[in-house]
Amino acid sequence: MKTSERLEQALKKLYTAFHNNELNPECCKQCAVGNILDNTDSWKYLSDVHGSLKLNYIGKVHETLGRRFNGYTPLELLKIENIFLKACGYILPLHYKNEKPKNPTDKDILFNGLSEVVRYLCYLDGISNVMDYTKLFEFENEKPKYDLDVFN
Repeated sequence: MKTSERLEQALKKLYTAFHNNELNPECCKQCAVGNILDNTDSWKYLSDVHGSLKLNYIGKVHETLGRRFNGYTPLELLKIENIFLKACGYILPLHYKNEKPKNPTDKDILFNGLSEVVRYLCYLDGISNVMDYTKLFEFENEKPKYDLDVFN
């Protein structure tokens, strides 16, 4: 399956962060968007509240000017982070009074968050979810419908 450069880079960064234990939903440099943006926190200035889908003045200016950060618009970045936090079990916006997971860096929690982020990233690029394994189990006449080679 052919993917865009931005998707390829985002997946590599998220994969590396996950396996190197460098993914932390509560750190703006190590969350999903922080990792996609090379562990920078400049994206947090696009909104006033972590987890919000509302661009602030700075975010609106960048969006209006058509700016992209590693291929993603400001609004796409906010949506990526929103999806990640929700899938990790946070009640948004991120605030000390709102519910959050007991262990936010638990691998199962992070995997759930990343799975939803990858689904959304694929949607943005108009391709099938690269993590969708359901085709592996489709069959016709008691035989696998697809050969494993089609997934390489």
